[in-house]
Amino acid sequence: MKKVTLYSRSPRPSAATGPAHGDGTAQAAQAAGTPGAARRWRAAARRHASALWALGGALVAVGTMGTLLALRPPGQALTQDDIDKAVRSSLEKEPLPSEAAKAYEAILPSVVRVIGLMDDDDKGDDKPERRAMERSLGSGVVIIDNGTILTNLHVVWGAKKIRVRFFEGTESDATMIGAQPENDLAVLKASSLPDDLEPATMRSTADLRPGDHVIAVGNPFGIGPSVSYGVVSGLKREFRSPEGDKTLTNLIQFDAAANPGNSGGPLVTMDGQVVGIVTAILNPSEQRTFIGIGFAVPIENAAAAAGLPPF
Repeated sequence: MKKVTLYSRSPRPSAATGPAHGDGTAQAAQAAGTPGAARRWRAAARRHASALWALGGALVAVGTMGTLLALRPPGQALTQDDIDKAVRSSLEKEPLPSEAAKAYEAILPSVVRVIGLMDDDDKGDDKPERRAMERSLGSGVVIIDNGTILTNLHVVWGAKKIRVRFFEGTESDATMIGAQPENDLAVLKASSLPDDLEPATMRSTADLRPGDHVIAVGNPFGIGPSVSYGVVSGLKREFRSPEGDKTLTNLIQFDAAANPGNSGGPLVTMDGQVVGIVTAILNPSEQRTFIGIGFAVPIENAAAAAGLPPF
């Protein structure tokens, strides 16, 4: 399978460029008939989900205008108030999904559940319940369509065996092929893949700002995939592990709810692109629950752990 790693330098989609040679229509028709074209179209649709939803909203507005003009009594002028009421009525009947919902839909096919099995006899099922509690549970995100996955090192450290579950239910054994202990990152490679596996699009954090909206996607307490919504609270933060033996630096601070099991999952902007890997939550008490401060490793560090080129 061809390796594909997707990058975006900016939250704004690039302007489309015309064909360099020949008839662009003929080239598009030829591309549509090649193997894997359907997968590429689906991936492109998810990467530009916001633009597609905006186009859909525009079409709704155009349809509403057409209906108003058809129903308008002869000689009566169409006012702005008429237009506003009609658009509101259309959106109430068919509301557009939220920005967070669109971002979640875009990233979902790339999110995996990561299970670290601590017992050679554990087959990875959910019974008996005692064994399920003894496992290390976390999340991960596919970054190359050959089955390369980013997660946290602490999720898989010490595991006898690693298993991953893809979004559509396919399960596979995985091996750790790289690590970056200073950033609590691990790189996994799945041995078997679902059809049309789609990697996430990674985006530089250079223009990320406090207040930007983000979602955290993962499997908190093994329940998921789940999504939470919030904002970037700060940049270039430091976090010391509860044991005090490790300090992580240059972290993204965020307030989207994260709990044990979210570790290794993606932190995603509203355009559905990954800017970080969720790695820790600040918790001054003994209860392992979220109090409003989470941390993520910037995707630049995470991509470097997998040996990928910089943005």
